[in-house]
Amino acid sequence: MKVKTILVSQPEPKMENSPYLRLIEKEKVKVDFRPFIHVEGVDAKSVRQQKIDLNDYTAIILTSRNSVDHFFRIAEEMRFKVPDTMKYFCQSEAVAYYLQKYVVYRKRKIYVGKRNFTDLVHLFKKYKDEKFLLPSSDTLKTSVPDTLNGLSVEWTRGIFYKTVISDLSDLRDVYYDVLVFFSPSGIESLLKNFPDFEQNNTRIAAFGNSTVKAATNAGLRIDIKAPTPETPSMTMALQKYITSVNRR
Repeated sequence: MKVKTILVSQPEPKMENSPYLRLIEKEKVKVDFRPFIHVEGVDAKSVRQQKIDLNDYTAIILTSRNSVDHFFRIAEEMRFKVPDTMKYFCQSEAVAYYLQKYVVYRKRKIYVGKRNFTDLVHLFKKYKDEKFLLPSSDTLKTSVPDTLNGLSVEWTRGIFYKTVISDLSDLRDVYYDVLVFFSPSGIESLLKNFPDFEQNNTRIAAFGNSTVKAATNAGLRIDIKAPTPETPSMTMALQKYITSVNRR
């Protein structure tokens, strides 16, 4: 069956040259965006109950833009003036760039990984005497604490925000040819919102091994997978699939 409509379970990209725009123009398909999950911050009281005092830390580990936003939100709620001496260990350049929303970049001690959390290991070893705080959500990849626990560093995890399933009840009678997922939480949201979901002719696109596993465990048929050596991005995987089925 041909693909005419796609629902991506994420917010719409804000960049003007989004690869989804090229997909829409080239294949003449309709692509909608709708976050299946969203983030809600916890309050300062909840952070204090975790026995976290921001004065105790000399370095912050930032794995995402959400962790940046919620660290500075909690600091403000606690009336904690972040010292100029604070060190920031950012998982990627994108996170480090986003940090500029809160600090004057050139005047701060900012250390940046390439993409994966393990890229920071050599930096943690170099600055092993720091006291690290990891602001995170209630869901955290096990590779993060496993990596930190394997090093001789003092670190604390603080749950500063939570991943919450979005209300999708308005989509109950709306059908798409392809549903695109990027996390196990997205799959969970689909099944919580629509416990009687029947896949039938709906194609499922899944990004990442953990998403593929969650979809498979839920009994869903996966038609499109990414990343692969041939299609390292989701839009490339969608492009390949659509080209195959729409031009038969």
